Amino acid sequence: MSPYKSFETERLIIRPTSEEDAPFIFELLNTPKWIEYIGDRNVKSVADAKDYIRTKIQPQLEKLGYSNYTIIRKADGVKLGVCGLYDREGLEGIDIGFAFLPEHERNGYAFESANEIKRVGVEEFGISQIRAITTKDNIASQKLLERLGLQFKKMVLLPNEDEELLLYEFVAKPS
Repeated sequence: MSPYKSFETERLIIRPTSEEDAPFIFELLNTPKWIEYIGDRNVKSVADAKDYIRTKIQPQLEKLGYSNYTIIRKADGVKLGVCGLYDREGLEGIDIGFAFLPEHERNGYAFESANEIKRVGVEEFGISQIRAITTKDNIASQKLLERLGLQFKKMVLLPNEDEELLLYEFVAKPS
């Protein structure tokens, strides 16, 4: 039993990604859209995926209590994608991100899970400012960020990158 919280929506289970998700993470990180829009993480096997989870995902979860979440459809237990809150190098504040297997896109899962992760970030983790980055040509991501209530702020360049990204931001109203 994980000491970290899972969350649910009407259709989805949102639980912290763990090493048992390695085959799924391997598949997701090697989809064409992941590589085009997020970047090649050099995960070339299930063993690499397990190592990626252990070295990139779990340390932030242990440090902050949140990180990457695997999105699972309640109806049949199928893993659809990931969504999470990330303390990303070179980006001030906490970043929300999401990615889904191609066959599960355009079903509202990204909005449903990201909207819950945004709520959890603000209400349960006390994050007052949530940011997001996306490429200029990822129109679907831009539309989803705007639907989530994030607004475009400026173009940014992350360390060791050569492509400028669009930076979006959401500031929670004090309760």
